[in-house]
Amino acid sequence: MSYPNFLDQKSREVIEYSSEYILISVLQNLLQGECNPDLRLLGCSVLAPQCEKDKVIKPCRHVCEKLKKNCLHAFDAIDMAWPYFLDCDRFFAGEQEGCFDPLAKLRGEVVVEEDLPSDLPGTFIQFKHHSYSQMVSMLKKTASKCSHIATTYSIGRSFEGKDLFVIEFSTKPGHHELLKPEFKYVGNMHGNEVVGKELLIYLAQYLCSEYLLGNPRIQTLINSTRIHLLPSLNPDGYEMAAEEGAGYNGWVVGRQTAQNLDLNRNFPDLTSEAYRRAGIRGARLDHIPIPQSYWWGKVAPETKAVMKWLRSIPFVLSASLHGGELVVTYPYDYSRHPMEEKMFSPTPDEKTFKMLAKAYADAHPVISDRSELRCGGNFVKRGGIINGAEWYSFTGGMADFNYLHTNCFEVTVEVGCEKFPLEEELFTIWHENRDALLNYMEMVHRGIKGIVSDKFGNPIKNARISVRGIQHDVTTAADGDYWRLLPPGTYVISAQAPGYSRVMKRVTLPTKMKRAGRVDFVLRPIDTWPNKLLRRSMEDMYDPYDPLELYDPHAQHGQPEARGGSSPGREKPWWWSYFSSLDLHKPLWLLKQR
Repeated sequence: MSYPNFLDQKSREVIEYSSEYILISVLQNLLQGECNPDLRLLGCSVLAPQCEKDKVIKPCRHVCEKLKKNCLHAFDAIDMAWPYFLDCDRFFAGEQEGCFDPLAKLRGEVVVEEDLPSDLPGTFIQFKHHSYSQMVSMLKKTASKCSHIATTYSIGRSFEGKDLFVIEFSTKPGHHELLKPEFKYVGNMHGNEVVGKELLIYLAQYLCSEYLLGNPRIQTLINSTRIHLLPSLNPDGYEMAAEEGAGYNGWVVGRQTAQNLDLNRNFPDLTSEAYRRAGIRGARLDHIPIPQSYWWGKVAPETKAVMKWLRSIPFVLSASLHGGELVVTYPYDYSRHPMEEKMFSPTPDEKTFKMLAKAYADAHPVISDRSELRCGGNFVKRGGIINGAEWYSFTGGMADFNYLHTNCFEVTVEVGCEKFPLEEELFTIWHENRDALLNYMEMVHRGIKGIVSDKFGNPIKNARISVRGIQHDVTTAADGDYWRLLPPGTYVISAQAPGYSRVMKRVTLPTKMKRAGRVDFVLRPIDTWPNKLLRRSMEDMYDPYDPLELYDPHAQHGQPEARGGSSPGREKPWWWSYFSSLDLHKPLWLLKQR
């Protein structure tokens, strides 16, 4: 090579101490192997240009442009800007000018999927394990392919700073639509239970492709539902588990977060409060506030992010995907008597939860198999479902929190006995779970839905929808719309809100009815405030001390604050520490412009 190079660096020593050189050295780790060694070779072609007959030859522009197209998503996944010295127009040349291909000796292309024909029949899915950056990349690619019905967003950051990415499907991505129910799947809550994560990545690709292909079931589902898929709630734990590799028998490594917290034991214990209230006439077993004592303990940023997410969107139905067994469990997960490790502990919505759990179990060919000599065989006589506390009792679970703090009903699906199976098993696992995943999503349309408004048609927010005989209410969203999951039967439904009279209606849901019945309420104002019980119960919806209101789920959590308070400007990404040895020449050009 000759000096100076294209960056006007005049010696080898200057190059090796530069931020550009350090970036090339650590890209393999930052991108978890994706797009390497291609990026390293491309960067070296700029830092150490090729000479021929005393003439410096630039690398080819078309090579740079193709690599940028294939790899920009990997930089987006870690919130890093494309390096300035890989500017395809500035430091690269066209073939007519004379150039060389720095990747000529590499076999194959960087991202195989890009070179696949776009008219492949059916839905093409690569059944493999995805690293964090590969997962984010795939979610963003999928959202880009179906940009009219999909988008990605982050609900917050893990302790080590990784975004907790969600892909959403709806006809109006990013917005709640009147009377359209909100559904979510959450995977990889325990970092070493990876099947749920992969299933949701595959499901996202499947929904996108099948919608474009005109699959009527998928089009109906997306046109009538807002779907949120969070493949990995614990990406830090996943990385620890991935170091052990697929097929290992450990049940501990990577289960917890980088803070050594089990996320499914980290939510507020509202179940104990529900048991205390159950014997009080007229007491509410819903929208129970978070006790102040909860905040005295260690609360994971991942947990806070989920709680904030639940408050921002009126979710109706959810499932959390786990691994280690093959069964569907439903609340309560905490025993009515704390000393009892296995005790049937139903919610007021026992019939509804059994209907929901069976919707997944009956559509799964292995769970519904009657053989007891298989994974999950212990639950055959129960139909592949079980009350959580009857299986084993624990406190601080996410499913109980969903039910007792919000309108959302959540079950837990144990999707297989192997927590981290080999890649060759993933194809079979996907086909065993695909229809069950779809069938469960469609259950969000069971029961009733409607709008609560005043006589002028103005929506009434936080009105209570009650079902006689079930001590658990749901509340209306900001637009006055509500959804109440119910099995077939005849019910007396009432709607009430502070300052309005109660309205009651009798509703019959036929056995074969698969769409939510429309039940609207028009409430009339009254002169006097409702009775003390109603006033007290409505006030229960607001926590007297609520750190979540001020909590920023997107802040960096794993870094200590600078002395004298936080530094000005926005938080630096987690990878910034790789450049801490640089004094005057930190690569500010890697920070994305907001």
